[in-house]
Amino acid sequence: MKYPIGIQSFDRIRQEGYVYVDKTALIYDLVCNGTIYFLSRPRRFGKSLLISTLKHYFLGYKELFEGLAISQLEKEWYEYPVFHLSFGSENFTQPYVLDRMLEGFVAQGEKQYGKSEALTLGQRFCSVLKAAHQTTGRRAVVLIDEYDKPLLDVIDRNLYVTDSEGNRLRLEDYNRNILRGFYGVFKDADADLRFVMLTGVTKFSQVSVFSGFNQPKDISMDKRYEALCGITQEELEEVFAEPIRQMAEEFKVDIEEMRKMLKQQYDGYHFSPAMQDIYNPFSLLNAFDMKMLRDYWFASGTPTYLIRLLGHNNEQINELTGKYYDASEFIDYKADVERSLPMIYQSGYLTIKDYDETTYSFLLDFPNNEVRKGFLSLIASNYLKSSEDTPESWVRDSFRQLNRGEVVPFCESLTAFLASIPYDSHEALKDIKATEKHFQYTFYLILRLIGVYCQAIKVEDRQSYGRVDCTLEMKEYVYILEFKMDGSADEALQQIEAKGYAKPYATDKRQVIRIGMNFSSETRTIAEWKSEN
Repeated sequence: MKYPIGIQSFDRIRQEGYVYVDKTALIYDLVCNGTIYFLSRPRRFGKSLLISTLKHYFLGYKELFEGLAISQLEKEWYEYPVFHLSFGSENFTQPYVLDRMLEGFVAQGEKQYGKSEALTLGQRFCSVLKAAHQTTGRRAVVLIDEYDKPLLDVIDRNLYVTDSEGNRLRLEDYNRNILRGFYGVFKDADADLRFVMLTGVTKFSQVSVFSGFNQPKDISMDKRYEALCGITQEELEEVFAEPIRQMAEEFKVDIEEMRKMLKQQYDGYHFSPAMQDIYNPFSLLNAFDMKMLRDYWFASGTPTYLIRLLGHNNEQINELTGKYYDASEFIDYKADVERSLPMIYQSGYLTIKDYDETTYSFLLDFPNNEVRKGFLSLIASNYLKSSEDTPESWVRDSFRQLNRGEVVPFCESLTAFLASIPYDSHEALKDIKATEKHFQYTFYLILRLIGVYCQAIKVEDRQSYGRVDCTLEMKEYVYILEFKMDGSADEALQQIEAKGYAKPYATDKRQVIRIGMNFSSETRTIAEWKSEN
C-alpha cells in the first residue's frame, strides 16, 4: 500500500496508485446543499487534499473519480471555471507579499478571461468572475486554502508597513484590510458564483475579515461533515486492515491490541456535538509507513503563532483542560493575544471530549497521547528551564525508574531537577502564594509528562474520602503521591493513610507504594520525602 505522505494533489494520488480514503459522498452532499462554505481544521488534517478534490470535481475530471462513491451520484460532470488560491507556500512576514500574491492571482484570471477597467483588486476579480461566467456559460468556482495564513504569520509581531496613503500600520492590520477588500468581492459576484470554499486553521471573527462578504456557512462543527477531513474508526478498519495486521506482527500483539494502541496515540478528535471519533490522518499514514508509533504530527512543526500567544496566556494549561466552555469562548471569537484558548482548540491541541446539551457547553481536553505529550513538553520546555537537563530526557529517565520500582533514585533525581530550575526563571515567585501556585503547576507538568508513558495517571483525583494529589499506575507498581509545602513528609503520608487513598487498590496484585513529599518555599525544591509500601 502506497501512502500519500506530503502529497495533497488528488490527481496524483489517484493516478499514481496511492491509498485514498473516499470522502466523495460527503463532497457531493456539500456541493448539492450550499454555495459558500468555511471549514476550520488543524494543520495537516487533509484540508488541501479536500480543496484539490473539489477542484478536479468541478473541472469535470470524471475519470479520476471512477470507483469512488461520487461516480454513482454525479450524472452530469460539467466543467466549471475554477479559481484556486492557496496561501500555504508564502511567508507573509515580509511587507507587500500578500499584495503581490493577490495581484498575480487576479492578473492570471484577467489573462484568461480579459481585463476590465476596474481599479481596485476586488473589483478586478469581480470582473474576472463575471467574464468567466459569460464566456463559459457556467458560474465560477472559487477555492481558497489556508485563507488565514496571511494573518497567522504576522499576529502578535511588531511588524509595520506603509499603505498606499502613506499611513504606517501594523502588518497584521494591513493584511487584514487587504483580505477584507478581497473577500468583499463575493457579495457583488453572487450571481456569477457556483461554489466557494475557504479552509483554514482558525476562524477569525466575521467582522475582522469577512466584512461585506456574503457570510460563508461555517461547517467546522456541522455533524454532517465532521468526517470530511481525517479518518474515522470505520474507515480505519475497512481501508487499513492490512497495515494494522502488519503492525500487530511488528509489535508482537494481536490485532485488537494494535487497534487500541493506534487509538490512544492518534484518535480522539471530535468536531461536533455528535462526537464522532476522528484520527489524525498525517500521523496515522506515517505510522503505517514506518510501522512505528511516534509523534509524527507534533514533530512536523509547532505553529510559531501559538508559541507567541502562549507567552501572553495568564491561565496555566491545567486550568484550561478538563473544563466546560460555552461554544462562543472557543469557536466564534476575535483574535486576541490575551486569549489563547480559541487558537489552542482550533489548532488541534485541545478537542471536544463531551457535550452538555442543557447548557450548550463543551468539555475540552487533549485529543490523544501524541498531542498530550507534545504539548506538555512544549509548555514544560518553556516553564521548567532547568540548567541541568531537558524536561523530556528527565521524564523518560524518571519513568524508567518508577517502572522498575526504584523510589530512591526517582525522588533524588526529582529533588535535583527542581533545584536546577533558576529562581529568577519565573517572575511570579515573589510571595508565598505565587510560590505555592508555581509548586503546584510544576508538579502538574512533571507528573502529566510521566503519565504519558504510564498505564494510567490521576492528578488531583477526587475520591469519596478526599482528593489524591497524584496516582501513577505502572505495570507492576501503583504510586500514590501526596505533596505538602513547608510541612513534612510524615504529614503527607498520614493524609494518604487517614483518607484511605490506597483503598481502591486493596485487591490489586500490583505493589502499592505511598510517597509523601515536602516542598520548601525557601529552597524551591523537595526538602524531605518518605515512602511506604
